[in-house]
Parts: sequence; structure tokens; C-alpha cells
Amino acid sequence: MRKENSSFKTDFLSEAGTFMENRDYFAYVELDDRACWIVADGCDNDVEVRSAEMAVQCLLENFTHKPTMSKRKLESYLQEAQDWLRLESRRVRLKVSLIMVVTDYTRIVWAVAGNARLYHFRGGRLLQQSKDLSLAQAMADRESISSYKVDRHEERHNLLQYVGKPEGLEPFISKKTALNDGDVLLLVTPGMWESVDVPEMLDSLEDTEDPTALVDTLEEVLLSKQQPVIGNYTAAAIYVDKVYKEDKKKWSKWVKRIALVMIPVIIAAGFAIYYKSRTAARMAESLANMLEYEQTGDTYVEERNYAQALKSYSEARAEAKKLKDKVHIALYGVKYKKVDLIVAGDGFLKEGDYEKALTQYKKAKEETKNDGLYDQQELDQKISQIDEYVRIAAIVQEADLKAEGQDYSAAVLLYKQARKAALNVGFVEGEKEIKTKLDEAEAKIAELVKEQKLLKAENLEKRGDRSFAAGNYEAAIDAYTQAQAIYQEIAVLEPVLKLERSIGKAEDKLNPVPSPAAGGDAGTGDGGGAGNTGTGSGANSDAGGSSAGSGNASSSAGNNGGASGSGADASGAGGTANSTADAGSSAGSGAGTSGGAVAATPAATPTPTSVPSDLEATEQANTTG
Repeated sequence: MRKENSSFKTDFLSEAGTFMENRDYFAYVELDDRACWIVADGCDNDVEVRSAEMAVQCLLENFTHKPTMSKRKLESYLQEAQDWLRLESRRVRLKVSLIMVVTDYTRIVWAVAGNARLYHFRGGRLLQQSKDLSLAQAMADRESISSYKVDRHEERHNLLQYVGKPEGLEPFISKKTALNDGDVLLLVTPGMWESVDVPEMLDSLEDTEDPTALVDTLEEVLLSKQQPVIGNYTAAAIYVDKVYKEDKKKWSKWVKRIALVMIPVIIAAGFAIYYKSRTAARMAESLANMLEYEQTGDTYVEERNYAQALKSYSEARAEAKKLKDKVHIALYGVKYKKVDLIVAGDGFLKEGDYEKALTQYKKAKEETKNDGLYDQQELDQKISQIDEYVRIAAIVQEADLKAEGQDYSAAVLLYKQARKAALNVGFVEGEKEIKTKLDEAEAKIAELVKEQKLLKAENLEKRGDRSFAAGNYEAAIDAYTQAQAIYQEIAVLEPVLKLERSIGKAEDKLNPVPSPAAGGDAGTGDGGGAGNTGTGSGANSDAGGSSAGSGNASSSAGNNGGASGSGADASGAGGTANSTADAGSSAGSGAGTSGGAVAATPAATPTPTSVPSDLEATEQANTTG
């Protein structure tokens, strides 16, 4: 078998560079009669789907199932990977650049979609190199730039073909190339060939003897340049120590077999003449279809329906390929490219990648400036619109920074400015996002204001408590009332009821309610003689108690009679009772009699619990006749 009678050694390295994630992928398979190596670079930013790995696995599965070096079969395998990536492009467009090398251990063919590369070294020199399917390489092919400038040109990553392209994939598949003993194949992604040029590869190859040493040396060269940013890089080296030797006798045997097979083919060729007219009819039909598709595409361009125009031009070019009409193939290729730039710009704009959208629109304007089908004013408007989008994005970014620094007032002003600008230019999606951020910032402000008012209310409540404790009830009521109003304003209701009770207590202390009187005075007496003198004693009690007094009178100096009286007086809180007698008459809280007159005595009252000293008195009245 071929593999057992040949010697191919493989090794590789793949690193993320200065990035967090490595989106490159390498895999290979060596079967008995065929082998396949694939290096892929994921060009999208999907964080969940690994597009490079998906594409490589799809290709290797098909190749393992049916190993082949047929151009048609390899193209079908690539098309299946293309369809899979387009199907999985739900969040973002999946894009993969890859190089695929297939061998029968005697020859190789390679397929390119993007700017991953193959370098084929022989005898210490570069035998051949794959070409990128990029705008930079196309410019070099047209001799717009020198070929050695492709590796550093700004358009080196502007891929014209890649796996996952929306409008269809057209990869490059090489012819078969014979291998020799001692050949070295090097497959690399842009992260490697951008930093390590061909002379450095040749120097590394000269100093190494196996694939492991070669890829390690290439990595050392890359890292020695100490670039601030290093992209994902992958290098896979295949050392062809021995190729499979074909048996010439076997080949002659196959030639005879082919000749036997060709005899009936030659006979059948005679019948082909019969169908020549039918072939001409099909060609005429293809020509008519080609012109119709072109006209339809032009109409769609005038109607600004670029997606449909792109499809029509693609179909027109397909018909031109059937006719092998190189002139129209090139013509429709130019038409297709112009529309594709606008469609790509629209796609990037929808994805929010304004920088790439702006680049596509500017290229479209340059390509269509002399084409009457295209409205330059419309492209200018798209470019101006993106400039405005970029300005709005800058304002939003500044507002985000303010919000992160908790300067919400400044953030709200910037969000309002950005939202107004978005509404003016019809930036619907951007306006929705800005409004959400504006609402969040305003909610933060409202929350802070509420917290400040709550703190103020709590401080006022504490001030009221201190004033109440100090007996300053008016100040307490004022502080409680202010705190209560703030709690009601911010809808914190539980403290409102509490403060209502506190205000009531302070008002009771400030304005106490007096108690009504509990009793009255009773008993008077007059002396009939010339004069009498009376003496009395009384007792007083507070808080609704009673006072009681007793009096006596004695007469002297003549015919005056004696008088004695006793009485009781109830006066409520703090009441007093006293009796006096003067010049033949007695009156007071007690009762006085003269000339045998006796005054009524009211019922006795309870003994008071406490009597202030300043109210204790003994009263004496003398009556003189």
C-alpha cells in the first residue's frame, strides 16, 4: 500500500498569540492511499461556535468517507462545508479561511478559500506558493501593486472568497504537482506569514531536520520580533522523506486498459454529431438566459434592490461560464463586485460593525463613480449616515463611562443627546438601546434622591426625639411634621403613623387640659352682738381632693353672744378653705354663728394625700363688742 511504502512526517503548533481565544484549527488524516492536511482560520467573532473547527471536521469526514484528488469532488466537499456554515450563521456570519492539501503519496493538489497559505520547499528553495483569494492579491495580479507588498498591504484581509460567504463559494483548486524525496510542505495561517517572511522561513528550514524543529524555530522567529499585538498563529510542517514509487509496468497495463475502454468511446463519438444541433440549442438558451439575468440585475440596481441584483448577476455569470464566454464572465464579475460591496456594507451596518461598513461603502463609491446605474448621492448618504452613527456611538460610550463613575446626571444629559441624534437620523435600533440606558440612569438618580430624602427624614425624626426629651415641645412638633411630610412624599408609610402619635404626645405636653371643679363653699354666720371674734383652721388637698375647716367664735366686751361654726369646702385640684370673722359677722370656708344662730355643715370629704406647705394655714378671727 502507498502509505506503507512512503514516509511523510507531520508536526504543528497553534497558539492564540496575545488574544484570549485561539480560533485557528489544524487537523489531518493519513489513509492507506490518500492523506489530507487542513489549516483553517476562523475570521468571525462568534463566542459560541468555532467555525474553523466545524469546517475542518466537515471536510475531513467527507474525505475519510471517500478519499479523492478529484477537483470536482474536492469542490463539492468545500461546498458542503460552505452550506453548513451558512446554516449555522444565526447570530453572526461565520467565516473561515483555509488551505487544504491532498496527496496520494506521489503528487499533491491543494484547495484555497481565503488567505491561509501553502509553501512548497525543495532543495533549500521555495518551489511554489499558494495564492490568496484576497483583494490585495487581486491587485497584485492586476499589477496595481508589487507582489512582495501583498503580505503587508492593508487589503490583505479583505477576502474575496471564504467558506461561509453568503453569495456562494468559488475556491481555487490547483493542478496535481509531483512530489520528490526531501520536499517540505508548510501550511500556515495569516498570524504566521504576516510576521515571518519567506527568507526567514528558508533560514529556519536550513537549520532544522524535522517538522517539530521547524515549527518551533518559526515560532521563535515570530516571538523574537516582540510585536505589541500577535494574532492567532498556526504552522503545520510535512517532511516528505520518501514518496511512493509508481510501477511503470503497471502504468502500461493501465494504458492498455484505457485504450480498450476508449474504443467504444470513439464509436460513441460518432453519435455525438447527431446531438450537436441540440447542444447549439442549449447554448442559445444559455445565451438568452444570460442576457435576461443581466437585464434583471440592472433593473434591480436601479430599484436599489441590491440583494436581488447580486443574485441575478451571479446567475448571469453562471450562464456565461456554461458558454465559456470569458468576456461576459469578466463583465458580470465586475457588476457582481460592485453590488457585492454595497450588500456587504449593508450587512456590516446591520451587525453594528460601522468601520467595516464604511470601508465597503467607500469602495463601492469608488468602483461605481463612472457607472450611471448607481446613485452616488445615495452612497454619500449612507457614508454620512454611518459617520453620524459613529458620532452617536462615541456619545453613548462617554455616557457609559459617566454612568460607571456614578455621575448619573451627566450620563442622562449625554444619553438624551445621543437619543435625539439617533431619532433624527432614523437609527431605530440604536435609539432603543439608548433609551434603555437612559431609563436605567434616571432610575439610579431617582433611587439616590429617595435615599437622600429618607436620610433627611430620619435625621429630622431624631431631632424631634431630642427636643421632646428636652421639653422643647414646639421644636419637637416642627421636626416631626417635616419628617412626616418627607416620608409621605417618598411613599414610606410606616414611619408616618408613628410620627402622628409622637406629634399628639408633644401637643398634649404643650397644651394640657384643666380638670373641672369638684365642690363649693358653704356656711356663713353673722354676730348679733357688738362684736365677735372667730378662729378657724382648715386643711387643703390637691388633685381633686377636698378641704375642710372648722371655726369657733367667742364673744366678749358686752352683750355679744358666742358663735361657732364649722364647714367644709371642696375645690378640686389645689383648692383651699379658710374662714374669717370680722365685726360681728363671720364668713369663709368654715361656718360661723352669733346670737345662737347655727350654720349647716356639709358632708365630710376624704383626707388629701398631700398638702403643700404654702397652703397650710390657721385662721383666727376675734369679734369685739
